[in-house]
Amino acid sequence: MLRQLAIRNVVLIDSLDLEFDSGLGVLTGETGAGKSILLDSLGLALGARADSGLVRQGQEGASVTAEIDLPGRHPAFALLDEQGMACDPGEPLLLRRTLKSDGGSRAFVGSASAPAATLREIAGMLVEIHGQHDDRGLLNPRGHRALLDLFGGIDTGPLEAAWSRVTDIEQQLAAARAAAAEAERDRDYLSHAVGEIEALDPQPGEETTLADERSAMQSGAKAGEELAGIDELLGGSDGALSRLRQAARRIERGAADHPLLADALAALDRALIEAHDAEDKIAHATQAMAFDPARLDAVEARLFDIRGLARKHRVEPDVLAELGERMRAQLAEIEAGGTRIAALDAELEAARLAFADLAQAAGVKRRAAAVRLDKAVASELAPLKLDAAQFRTAVAVAEPGPAGTDKVEFEVSTNPGAPFGPLTKIASGGELSRFILALKVALAEAGSASTMIFDEIDRGVGGAVASAIGERLARLAQDSQVLVVTHSPQVAARAAHHYRIEKSDDGSGMRTVVRKLTDDERREEIARMLSGAAITEEARAQAARLLEAA
Repeated sequence: MLRQLAIRNVVLIDSLDLEFDSGLGVLTGETGAGKSILLDSLGLALGARADSGLVRQGQEGASVTAEIDLPGRHPAFALLDEQGMACDPGEPLLLRRTLKSDGGSRAFVGSASAPAATLREIAGMLVEIHGQHDDRGLLNPRGHRALLDLFGGIDTGPLEAAWSRVTDIEQQLAAARAAAAEAERDRDYLSHAVGEIEALDPQPGEETTLADERSAMQSGAKAGEELAGIDELLGGSDGALSRLRQAARRIERGAADHPLLADALAALDRALIEAHDAEDKIAHATQAMAFDPARLDAVEARLFDIRGLARKHRVEPDVLAELGERMRAQLAEIEAGGTRIAALDAELEAARLAFADLAQAAGVKRRAAAVRLDKAVASELAPLKLDAAQFRTAVAVAEPGPAGTDKVEFEVSTNPGAPFGPLTKIASGGELSRFILALKVALAEAGSASTMIFDEIDRGVGGAVASAIGERLARLAQDSQVLVVTHSPQVAARAAHHYRIEKSDDGSGMRTVVRKLTDDERREEIARMLSGAAITEEARAQAARLLEAA
């Protein structure tokens, strides 16, 4: 409920702090005293469009703060958590709006800055303002279905879950079909590529092994070219070994006894031994480096094929085998795609049937609830001097959605034989206010915001009708906080709390103030409302009777 309203520098209000209580509270005052300013201020705090014209003349800015007590487990807590503005259940919620004279404005929820739209969304769950030009709440057809569901006790949770299931499968099916179409375009390419890879059958690490083998054979070929003929140089009839032997024999025959030649002969003997050893090693090396040219050709061809296929697919050669596996898996998915799509089609059909069953059941309940609501509203019309009018809850077929396949709209006919139409288009200002009240009374058990504000709901009526309005407002206030701007003494007499809005000139300019009246002041105010500026004793007596009757 609305606990406090603090207003600073709004038009004729320089500083005003109002405290409100539960039950029915009325605000009265002479025309032009500033009732609209008070409602505009509250609307600003609740997220209404900011108008720089609200800033008091000569001031740089204005501000309005609404302090609201939230009942336990109120849905607003979930919304606050979702927006990252958690509120302690034991503390009041502060909704604040600041407005600059140049038109800039800021909104706050608690101490946190928030968009005005967020402020409006949160406030909409806490305070309802009903007036002749209000285009929200009961006058907005978009909310009529939810109100009927509340009235009829219709749980739409399973229906919403069923619709979510339908839309989820539809999204999966669309994605599967898109993937299948794209994959189908790649089928020929994948089949050809898999065939190439399977035919070549590359193995991980094979390219490195082949490259090393080819390098070794190429090195051997080059070394073999350099060693060609070296055996003739060493071991031929005219080779180095033969010449060394000839030199040794000559030394032996001619001067073996000479000490120096003896050393030379020993050196030649050692050289012959080393040369023989070198000859053997060269022979072994030549044999080891020998290779099959056909093998080199085969290695080079295989290496060329592997590297060429890797370049074609823009991968490393060692990844070719893995790529082949992936492509085979993609082909398998293409083959299985049709099966998946068929399964999803079956799931979607089943989900749609389940949703249709729930939607049909909800429609039956809504039509039954509509009959009860129409009857409940009809019982409220005659006392409100709307006995010639008719009300009906129109339930029509609509596009499927989370709430089913029903479109709900409240319609009225104000005269016998007149066609039914939307509330805002058929009812006049005074009739519209009374229709709203009749609806609120009929829907009272369906739940409302914790605070309801009615702006001159009794305009254009008096006597028994005004009394009936007051009685119904008091009934609503038994379970909610109801604030009413009124000119009717019959409505004012029903209030538990009475506030008077006054405008005065303190010498520095006109100011609007609001006072909570005592019992004696209430009687005087109601007497003024009955008689006008000159309050008579008869008016005071009538005011006393109205208060006693309430």
